[in-house]
Amino acid sequence: MRLKLVPQNTSFDFFNRWKVWLGISGLMMVIAFTSFMLQGLNFGIDFRGGTTIRTQSAVEIDVGTYRDAIAPLELGDVTITEIFDPTFADDENVAMIRIQAQEDAEAVEAATITAVEGALQQVIPDIQFVSVESVGPKVSGELIQTAVIAVALAIGAVLVYIWLRFEWQFALGAVAALVHDVILTIGIFSELQIRFDLAIIAALLTIVGYSLNDTVVVFDRVRENLRKYKKKDLKDVLNISINETLSRTVMTSVTTLLALISLYVLGGDVIRGFVFAMIWGVIVGTYSSVFVASTILLWLGVKRDWSKPSNTAGNQFANIDA
Repeated sequence: MRLKLVPQNTSFDFFNRWKVWLGISGLMMVIAFTSFMLQGLNFGIDFRGGTTIRTQSAVEIDVGTYRDAIAPLELGDVTITEIFDPTFADDENVAMIRIQAQEDAEAVEAATITAVEGALQQVIPDIQFVSVESVGPKVSGELIQTAVIAVALAIGAVLVYIWLRFEWQFALGAVAALVHDVILTIGIFSELQIRFDLAIIAALLTIVGYSLNDTVVVFDRVRENLRKYKKKDLKDVLNISINETLSRTVMTSVTTLLALISLYVLGGDVIRGFVFAMIWGVIVGTYSSVFVASTILLWLGVKRDWSKPSNTAGNQFANIDA
């Protein structure tokens, strides 16, 4: 017996309360934008600058021990990562300790580095400090600019791809959903002041791909049904298409969330920010594929059978309100 999270045949009317869904999305985007303008983001070492200390020891690395040794120094954002390399010998246990730059400083002061080394030597006597490297604010500023360009180019590429594969109405609907997802993800990081680093940029790009995949599945079915149901209103065709793909959408999202929640609970601090962004992105991405992208498509209208002129926005929403 197969597990079904959604019945095989559903007939939900996803556009009965389209104003409510768009209102919720609009309100959340305003809150996210306001939080970003007022609080900004809690940038991590990648964007604020800081110092990286590479250590080596014959003792097996315990990240918790390292963190407990450094915690009394109150250095703010400290990331500890064990480095795995098959070329390392058995007695080469290498770790990377990243410390954020303090306020009004381009890098961590020498006295602070000495204090960190002393604290670690107390708990791991044979530890060696192989290298110390600093990242200044100039490099960090370039990373921020590059990250913004990467996200913008990804969304732009999606616009062109959907435009070529479907029509411009589909492309605008998909891009509206992607912008919605990115803004809400950045907003939740601003509101909760969770550390924002390059791993979160990777999560944003992954969210763009995930949300796009969901949207394309729905749009593919819409295109098929536009040819199949030539006399039905666009609203009805969209409802049929979303209901037909709903089981797949829910199953994909739930199984992805199960894996992500496991990583969030068991993965540790190093990947927790990335996984949190992915969990949030999967939720809002699934929501936007159904309630944002499809509603924008309905508002813009689309040609029937690829030959007749598209219905006007007013006629489509007159059908909804009726």
